[in-house]
Amino acid sequence: MTSLTSPNLPRLNLPRLNSSTSNSPNLGAMLDSQGYSRRDFLKFCTAAASVMALPASIAPTMAEALAGAKRPSVIWLSFQECTGCTEALTRSAAPSIESLIFNFISLDYHHTLQAASGDAAEHAREQAEEANAGQYLVLVDGSVPTKAYCSTIAGISNIEMLKTSAAGAAAIINVGTCSAYGGLPMAKPNPTGAVPVGEIITDKPIVNVPGCPPMPLAITGVIAHYLTLGQLPPTDHLGRPLAFFGENIHDRCYRRPFYDRGQFAESFDDEGARKGWCLYKLGCKAPVTYNACAHLKWNQGTSFPIQSGHGCLGCSEPRFWDAGGFYESVARGRFETGSKLGLAAAGGAAAGAAAAVLAQRKKKQLAAEHAEHSKNED
Repeated sequence: MTSLTSPNLPRLNLPRLNSSTSNSPNLGAMLDSQGYSRRDFLKFCTAAASVMALPASIAPTMAEALAGAKRPSVIWLSFQECTGCTEALTRSAAPSIESLIFNFISLDYHHTLQAASGDAAEHAREQAEEANAGQYLVLVDGSVPTKAYCSTIAGISNIEMLKTSAAGAAAIINVGTCSAYGGLPMAKPNPTGAVPVGEIITDKPIVNVPGCPPMPLAITGVIAHYLTLGQLPPTDHLGRPLAFFGENIHDRCYRRPFYDRGQFAESFDDEGARKGWCLYKLGCKAPVTYNACAHLKWNQGTSFPIQSGHGCLGCSEPRFWDAGGFYESVARGRFETGSKLGLAAAGGAAAGAAAAVLAQRKKKQLAAEHAEHSKNED
């Protein structure tokens, strides 16, 4: 197996575990010790650059930066949530470089994964925040109840713990729709007064990785971007990384041609459903949902809800629980663009083609901006 420092490939300065330039392990050394070749790592970086809409030429730079990255301290706070976000990230079919990158971070506090409990767990969090003040990342899943008595940890209300941990953080990554937009806990009548993290913390860089649960690659992609470039990735108006949420699911869906031809399943057991026709009339929210499900898919690219025969629920959009019934078409729901989409469904390909063109323009513009940024750095 070719090592991470093999002379058979153009040489990058990938520090080893015993490098004199560092007293602590770096990612390159850890991957090397796990048997991953430098070729494997460069393939991952090329794929990651593509997914994040970065030019392919940045892959060697990304590989070098990631390989030399030190373990960043991470405080993971879980509030009103179901643990689905953690499950999505940790339950992969096989070990991957993506999971190793996540495992490489110094996860100093996480209710579900940590061995410590009680005072020991809280002491670990406080110690990590003090030792890494201004440098650690805070990852949050779950909405924050403004009624403090509704959720406490070690006698500390969620809102108080969030403010304390965020005070010394370099940046915050909201994992899942609940922390990003309030999610299910904020659905009417919202008995706990749940709010998203961004309504409480307004003085820190925040990126939202929504989804119920979010896609694992979107989470690790944001972390990889931060480790590589030292900053959070570009986001849309809802704080989502454009690389993963820059296009709606509808425009990348393999059933899109049926939508353009006006071929819709009318029920889940009719001929149209058996032929794989569009699920728009059965409540699919893909036309108004921005996510990477249709092309990245789940379980190592095996499938995603629409491919499995069920319409998109719109789970990466704000207030999706209150935006009409899951089996009501978008035109009958309470989405902003519902009436326009209803006309598009009736009219056929024209509106759909226009949406696709706009999405492609947005993607090309983002890629050009990244290429220019890379060129200026060189």
